[in-house]
Amino acid sequence: MKAQIKWVDGAMFLGESGSGHTLVMDGPPDAGGRNMGVRPMETVLIGLGGCASYDVVSILKKSRQDIRDVQVSLDAERADTEPKVFTRIHIQFVVTGKQLKEAQVKRAVELSAEKYCSASIMLGRAGVDITHGYEIVEID
Repeated sequence: MKAQIKWVDGAMFLGESGSGHTLVMDGPPDAGGRNMGVRPMETVLIGLGGCASYDVVSILKKSRQDIRDVQVSLDAERADTEPKVFTRIHIQFVVTGKQLKEAQVKRAVELSAEKYCSASIMLGRAGVDITHGYEIVEID
C-alpha cells in the first residue's frame, strides 16, 4: 500500500492513495489553514470507522442477515498535550434490517474488533481504549 502527500499552502495538503483517490486535508485558520478539508487526525478516525463498518457489513451478509443500513458513529478523545494522540474511541453501530438476530450483530461487531479491523487492532495495540456498542433497528 502506498500514498503520497503534497503540500499546497498554509496548512493544506493533498493526499493521494495508491489507488488514485485524492483527499484534501486542511487546518483551522488559527493554525494557518483555511478550513477547506478534513483534519489529518479526522482521517484516522474516519478510516477506523470505514474499516469497522466494512467488516460488520461483510460478516452480516455472510451470515445471511437481511441488513438494509449500517451507520457508525465514533466518539474520540485525545490527549491534552503533544503528541495529541487518541486516548479513547467509542464506536457505535446502528444496524437496520429485517428479523436481525442480535447474536449475529453482536458477533459481527466482536469479530471486527478482535480479529478483522486492522485499524482498530493497530490503535488498540498502541494504547487507545477502544469500545464498541450496537443498536438494532427492526423494519417491516
